[in-house]
Amino acid sequence: QVQLVESGGGLVQTGGSLKLSCAASRNIGNPTTMGWYRQAPGKQRELVATITNGGSTNYAESVKGRFSISRDNAKMVYLQMNSLKPEDTAVYYCNAKVYSSTWYTYWGQGTQVTVSS
Repeated sequence: QVQLVESGGGLVQTGGSLKLSCAASRNIGNPTTMGWYRQAPGKQRELVATITNGGSTNYAESVKGRFSISRDNAKMVYLQMNSLKPEDTAVYYCNAKVYSSTWYTYWGQGTQVTVSS
């Protein structure tokens, strides 16, 4: 049962832009926090950016000033990526954390972002 669906990945040249989107399905409730993580080949998954339902954001140092996370309702989250670098190449995963008596964490299937030099 698919719960987070990502879109918007692709191939772009250095300095280019991409926008990722993620939609949460109705059956997971209203996420407290949504965000994006990424995993490059041979590396651990790392946080890129998160946003709470109150609008508070958090960014990895490596993307500050270049990436922007936003939500336009309780279940859609976006990641605008500008000034992309080859080191941004990774599979990007959408994440949602929902509180319903206990915390539940959901992951999307991932979308590939490739930045060519």
